[in-house]
Amino acid sequence: MSRGIPSWATVTGLTGGALAVVCVLAIQANGSPEKPTAAARPTPHPSATAKPTTPQAPPPVPQGGDTGKRIVYSIGQNRVWVVPKTGPVASFLVQPGTVPAKPGVYYVSKRKPTGVGTDGATIEHAVYFEYTAETWVAFSAPVDDKVVAPDPSLHTGAVRAHRADALKIWNNTVKGSTVVVVK
Repeated sequence: MSRGIPSWATVTGLTGGALAVVCVLAIQANGSPEKPTAAARPTPHPSATAKPTTPQAPPPVPQGGDTGKRIVYSIGQNRVWVVPKTGPVASFLVQPGTVPAKPGVYYVSKRKPTGVGTDGATIEHAVYFEYTAETWVAFSAPVDDKVVAPDPSLHTGAVRAHRADALKIWNNTVKGSTVVVVK
């Protein structure tokens, strides 16, 4: 019989060596910065001081905003309020064009489900309410949902909103609906 090393000793030695290598690699990895991967995304960690957030109520409809069912547009706040006959008021920010609307009470004169704006953007849910400075002022949404400031060299009365917001205006207006523009 040969006097070799017993098999249990070989397995124990190999296991111990493997554990030592894993420990060395773990120590090295602990000291190096983590490299993000395409699949890895940071996950938020709950904080002991974090409070649950509740959606903020929209700012109140400005004074001088008339009464009843209407759309209220504040030039100074770049904000629109959709005031339905019943139910909650929706309010959101908008991006005005280079030709501002003038304060006053207007009525929706036409609506177009899709089209091309005076700035060349493909739009939807256009609600026209004022003709001033030789251009229409209208609420609309860019189809690509990118609401950006217009090129200052353009002559446009487009008041742009995100698609979901423009849809709120669209769904709450018909030809003749009231639009109130305030400062």
